[in-house]
Amino acid sequence: MPSSRPLRADARRNREALLAAAREAFLTGEADAHVEEIARRAGVAVGTLYRHFETREALVEEVYRQEVDELCAAPAELLARSAPEEALRHFLLLLVEHAAVGKGMAVALESIMATDSPVFDDSRTQMAEALDQLLKAGAAAGTIRGDVSGRTVLRALGGICGMHTTEGWQDEAMRITAILVDGLRFGADHAG
Repeated sequence: MPSSRPLRADARRNREALLAAAREAFLTGEADAHVEEIARRAGVAVGTLYRHFETREALVEEVYRQEVDELCAAPAELLARSAPEEALRHFLLLLVEHAAVGKGMAVALESIMATDSPVFDDSRTQMAEALDQLLKAGAAAGTIRGDVSGRTVLRALGGICGMHTTEGWQDEAMRITAILVDGLRFGADHAG
């Protein structure tokens, strides 16, 4: 079991190198990359990989968590530089991109679907909370209706992203996302 004490600088660099190598492999479609190959790309021994991640599934889970953490950090930055409805639109497009990235990781993620990992529930909660932040900002500005939750929008977007098996799905998902944003503006105090 991983220790809760901070990692030494060299151990932290090794862990980050392992995560970067795994992320690159999984996101470029090398979902079946072996731990030996990931360790080699990171410039460390396999034993070092296992000191940081007890199983390959633990490594996959951490790569996915990082992806979701980065994604869900975006709303604050988006709201700082854009109007709420524009920030929401941009974040929804980031979620579509995340689905495309997830498609590259799908096989790797299958390895943790059979475990007791809470990673998917945690990720959905994080994404819904990020959407809630944007929706509340839009409602406060009077440009987004205030009666829709982040979880509801996430479910709608999940349906859109569920098309990922069809050719050209991303272009269509972006068009449907624009319709979704228009629908969220309908009924807002100042939406036109």
